[in-house]
Amino acid sequence: MASDPLPINDRIVIAGWELTEQFVLAGGPGGQNVNKVATAVQLFFPIATSPSLPERIRDAAIRLAGRKVSKEGVLMIEASRFRSQERNREDARERLKALILEAALPPPPPRRKTKPTRGSVERRLKEKSGRGAIKRMRGRPEGD
Repeated sequence: MASDPLPINDRIVIAGWELTEQFVLAGGPGGQNVNKVATAVQLFFPIATSPSLPERIRDAAIRLAGRKVSKEGVLMIEASRFRSQERNREDARERLKALILEAALPPPPPRRKTKPTRGSVERRLKEKSGRGAIKRMRGRPEGD
């Protein structure tokens, strides 16, 4: 169980009791150490029921996380990039922080519908009729 809280920004702090860590064997480089020491970290965060996150950010984070969220609403981040357990632990916490920061971004402004200009419409129609004329010239000659 992770005891230290994870500050996301000045308004959002995830309490330490919400984060659960599990250490597992990792593949990859490390020689015999890989077979003996559990260096990979699985960080579990109950994102769907977390009181630390506002509803808008929670919904956006669940959408961004995709398949990393279980049916029960628990987000799992697995970190095994580094050889040491501590660096993998920091990496998992940083990835959780980045996900929530991305979810906290304001939504993009709505798209404003625009019409094509009259000149662009005329140029497009002229180009279409020109292409049609070229293709008509490729056909069989008409008998007179």
